[in-house]
Amino acid sequence: MDKSNFNKLHVYWNPYFGGFLLGLLIIFTFYMTGRGLGASGVMKSGVVTMVDQVSHEHTIKNAYYSKFVSGDKSPMNNWLVFETLGVLVGAFISGSLAGRIGFRVQHSPKITVKRRLVFALLGGVLFGLGAQIARGCTSGAALSGMAVLSTGGFITMLSIFGTAFLFAYLFRKNWI
Repeated sequence: MDKSNFNKLHVYWNPYFGGFLLGLLIIFTFYMTGRGLGASGVMKSGVVTMVDQVSHEHTIKNAYYSKFVSGDKSPMNNWLVFETLGVLVGAFISGSLAGRIGFRVQHSPKITVKRRLVFALLGGVLFGLGAQIARGCTSGAALSGMAVLSTGGFITMLSIFGTAFLFAYLFRKNWI
């Protein structure tokens, strides 16, 4: 099947239906774990595990890292790690079934592939730093925070979207 026929046949989910399912998932997560969704904790678990593999002594002496490796407790034995692995496996299965897996870089004709990848990397690094400073990513701080009517959750969501609109305006020449 060529790509032009595929694009005509493929229909994405309604975003409102996806949002409804996400809301159900957040409720289920609160019910099962007592806390909401979040993914930035997985990065923290990964970093602590790597530091522990390089120097266990440093990890034990470090006030921050030592909280995650006390006793026989492994930072990778965390439900967030399994959540993220499930998301990655699910995305791979979904992409495979839809025939959308491939190595390509989508970009505007106005920028090069290299520039697009640099912007993506910088955006990811800035988002990761922001998630660490804010003590949570969009899932944990915004969605789960709003689910429990936290003022901070609403402020976080407004800040995320406000900043996104600002940056989209400033960088729009790269796309249109």
